[in-house]
Amino acid sequence: MASVGFLYPGHSAEDDYPRLETLLGGSVRLPLVHTDIGEDAHRADALLEMGSATRLAAGVDELKERGAQAVVWACTSASFIYGWEGAHDQVRELSVTAGLPASSTSFAFAHALQALGARRVAIAATYPDDVAEYFRAFLKSAGAEVVSTRGSGIITAAEVGTWGGEEVLALARAGDHPDAEAVLLPDTALHTAAHLPALEAELRKPVLTANQVTAWEGLRLLGRPLCRPALGTLFARTAGDLA
Repeated sequence: MASVGFLYPGHSAEDDYPRLETLLGGSVRLPLVHTDIGEDAHRADALLEMGSATRLAAGVDELKERGAQAVVWACTSASFIYGWEGAHDQVRELSVTAGLPASSTSFAFAHALQALGARRVAIAATYPDDVAEYFRAFLKSAGAEVVSTRGSGIITAAEVGTWGGEEVLALARAGDHPDAEAVLLPDTALHTAAHLPALEAELRKPVLTANQVTAWEGLRLLGRPLCRPALGTLFARTAGDLA
């Protein structure tokens, strides 16, 4: 069976991945290994350390033992914090270390927008404003026009992981913009897998969330097209483009 491995920092919303595996119909395995988070802080210096090559490399052997055929760094903030070129270097080094195709959640967002043909986007972030600005700059480098960026000032992934459906919906509503063709919720610490249909019904446009696009990116690396409308417009529209 096809298998995509995920390196996930710490403990917050990792239970989204078994849920995603179920929603994908059990046709692909999504093993996950926790990396050492270091200091749990949405702050530039802490994020740079969290995404360091040493921390990522430590989980690679376990993923390979569990049959991973591709690996994704399941963290947005500790990938975009390096900037466009630095984030490329991060996944290139991860690919070399693993001997497998590799990517990160930041590139998952960029590739998902390209697949949907969505250029104008709104960011609804849990992060402090200064960290959300790094994501805006990353998306600009990917060719997106960010029409609105809203931060929530949350410092720790642990706090984000306690949010439920109402908080997620409120975040998406607050971050939406009339000119946005899609709304992006970039934190993998946020539980969103169970809320994708409700989010898109509420906003009436594609909503891209971190764990959703991370799983999609892994399938893209494997060339495994899967149409799963329960996982949102991204999985409903783009399955044929993954092969």
